[in-house]
Amino acid sequence: MMLRRNLLAGLAALTLLTACGGGGGSAAADPKVLVVAATAVPHAEILEHVKPVLAKEGVTLEVRTFNDYVQPNVQVAEGRIAVNYFQTKPYLDGFNAARGTKLVTLAGIHVEPLGAYSRRWKTLAALPQGATVAIPNDSSTTGRALTLLAKAGLIRLKDPADPLATVGDVVANPRGLVFRELEAATLPRVLDQVDMALINTNYALDAKLDPTRDALTIEDKDSPYVNYLVGLAPAGRDPKVVKLIAALRSADVKAFIAARYKGAVIPAF
Repeated sequence: MMLRRNLLAGLAALTLLTACGGGGGSAAADPKVLVVAATAVPHAEILEHVKPVLAKEGVTLEVRTFNDYVQPNVQVAEGRIAVNYFQTKPYLDGFNAARGTKLVTLAGIHVEPLGAYSRRWKTLAALPQGATVAIPNDSSTTGRALTLLAKAGLIRLKDPADPLATVGDVVANPRGLVFRELEAATLPRVLDQVDMALINTNYALDAKLDPTRDALTIEDKDSPYVNYLVGLAPAGRDPKVVKLIAALRSADVKAFIAARYKGAVIPAF
């Protein structure tokens, strides 16, 4: 009886694991199927767009959508899913360091740009001496904001290539900008209280800001915060993955991104 209960429990666990996308299943064993983990917007939407292209080339694309950033990497690292598409290289580097994984970037696809917004000033040149600038307070986005300000010529950083730069790394600040480090989600709400705020595109859109019209300066395709297709190194030699990369970096996808996201997402190729 005990053996029967254990067997049933094992079968139930296996069923739950499969339902949650935990195993490769028959799709992983099918040489024509490529399984990709992604977050919903815009990653899964872009992958869905290229499905017909890949189907014509003999590849069945299976998109598994996740609402967290850990499991897509864990499952790729364990070989249960071929590749994923949701993250920037600074995030991947931190994940590898913390988890001891060996995931690599395979192709840069797009940037979800960070922009500088103001209700008081129309241009960066109009920012006064001692202007108050609100920036996100999480480590990777603080560096991202400072990098954008440095690229715009407002400050100079000790290491312009450091994605994790802090306010302490500012070595030149000719306008005497005063930085307020706040939670990223609150930045649109303080826009009336500061001279300028560095706001992530998703929060900017929620606040009815138009990145292409309202941002005084905004990241471009050369941002180090490109969203990558990621996998273990051998995945880069998989013909199915090679075809996926070609489809994602095509003129058709560039046009799709431009039409659908209207500047909130920028092709990185």
